[in-house]
Amino acid sequence: MEADFVIIGAGSAGSAMAYRLSESGASVIVIEHGGTDIGPFIQMPAALSYPMNMSHYDWGYQSEPEPNLGNRRLATPRGKVIGGSSSINGMVYVRGHARDFDTWAEMGADGWSYAAVLPYYKRMETWHDGGHGGDPAWRGTDGPLHVTRGPRKNPLFQAFVDAGKQAGYETTGDYNGEKQEGFGPMEQTVYKGRRWSTANAYLRPALKRENCTLIRGLVGKIEIEGGRATGVRLTDGKVIHAKREVVLSAGSINSPKILLQSGIGPADELTALGIEVKVDRAGVGKNLQDHLEIYMQIASKLPITLYKHWNIFSKAWIGAQWLFTKTGLGASNQFESAAFVRSKAGVEYPDIQYHFLPIAVRYDGQAAAEGHGFQTHIGPMRSKSRGEVTLRSKDPHEAPRIFFNYMSNEQDWEEFRTCVRLTREIFAQDAFAPYAKHEIQPGADLQTDEEIDAFIREHAESAYHPCGTCRMGRADDPMAVVDPLNRVIGVDGLRLADSSIFPQITNGNLNAPSIMVGEKASDHILGKDPLPAANVKPWIHPDWKTAQR
Repeated sequence: MEADFVIIGAGSAGSAMAYRLSESGASVIVIEHGGTDIGPFIQMPAALSYPMNMSHYDWGYQSEPEPNLGNRRLATPRGKVIGGSSSINGMVYVRGHARDFDTWAEMGADGWSYAAVLPYYKRMETWHDGGHGGDPAWRGTDGPLHVTRGPRKNPLFQAFVDAGKQAGYETTGDYNGEKQEGFGPMEQTVYKGRRWSTANAYLRPALKRENCTLIRGLVGKIEIEGGRATGVRLTDGKVIHAKREVVLSAGSINSPKILLQSGIGPADELTALGIEVKVDRAGVGKNLQDHLEIYMQIASKLPITLYKHWNIFSKAWIGAQWLFTKTGLGASNQFESAAFVRSKAGVEYPDIQYHFLPIAVRYDGQAAAEGHGFQTHIGPMRSKSRGEVTLRSKDPHEAPRIFFNYMSNEQDWEEFRTCVRLTREIFAQDAFAPYAKHEIQPGADLQTDEEIDAFIREHAESAYHPCGTCRMGRADDPMAVVDPLNRVIGVDGLRLADSSIFPQITNGNLNAPSIMVGEKASDHILGKDPLPAANVKPWIHPDWKTAQR
């Protein structure tokens, strides 16, 4: 079993690399522990709460008890299926703010500024604006990944945007274009009514080529001989040899886990577990970041929310309609309006994100007791808290220890309180007057800092955006794990490309930047010149220094 390139993980970045590396004529073997994504739970967009709660498709990871969140263990779903987390996520498509990538470059990820990554975003997309306005010049027209917008038929989607405008915020026709800041339509990786995961967009077309093969298996470790990665050993003893390079793309939890199992990481941690140290890299598993969010729910005066479909008959009808026609409510993730705003004056670009949903419901599918309602998922984008992923033992079958250390920075609490108060102001605008009855949660009686903090402690949940655990930086940076060409520092013939390399978390959901990393890394791996940098100027609020909106 050998190929030019052996890719570990058929997820968001791994599938993109399988497509691009095999496109070059090189032979590629992709190793994936999870199985097939065929079936309505994954392919039907509106069923998104199912796969992330199914052990068949999800690694089932949990955080350690989080001391600042009442010692709760938080769910940390990760896709265990072809397409990886793009097969179980909420299908929300956000590139991130231009400044995110400029910050990466400033942090040592040379060649990853916005001007450098925008051409890769354009290369990977086929963008369908759906007649809702937008920025064609900033978007891609012929990439494998189809990006669409929901129909926004429910009047609540427009009410949310109108309320933002009434509260004095910007609107934007395309937060993935020139102007992220403001209220406007949300984008989704849905195409012709189906979830457009990287399995559908990249992996299936790649596997049609004779030079690309998929193998099922759990990785025990990367084989390293004389300072060079030579192949991958599976837990059943099989070794798959890489003639050119091993490419690790197992995501922000499993990539550091596999490096540590292979003897790449902090020497003291490895020695304590009886793992032979191949490369002493202090940063492996550190710098873990995520987005936390709460749901703010409002009871609705009118029976126009999706709650009217929250019964077995309606769900069966929606399912049948989707199954036979790929249309109807089943064909959208229902996240169809969004906003990015700044929490205060002096913040240069948005640090708060809104996902608006015309039903009051939890990710695990529990509807609010109040019946008809709507909600927004809200949380700060750039938490200062940092956690880590470490091994419990050297047994590859054992889940790693995931400690986010959420809300360990005082600024996180300030930003979260601001989120609650700004959101109440938005829901109090005239645009919501016909619809808004009362606040279900947190509940209008929670007003003081202490009361809001207690609500956050009890109810904040992960937005499922872990990243940063194998940070990209300059080769002389002791905490960097990967250099700007995606080479694991200290080992030859080993690259790493997925959300674990993000130096800092991006603004918004992480699937789009994870795929972009796979696209850009492919050119580095093949030794190609990067795509020519874009010469564009993203919109920054002219009064950001003195005004919050």
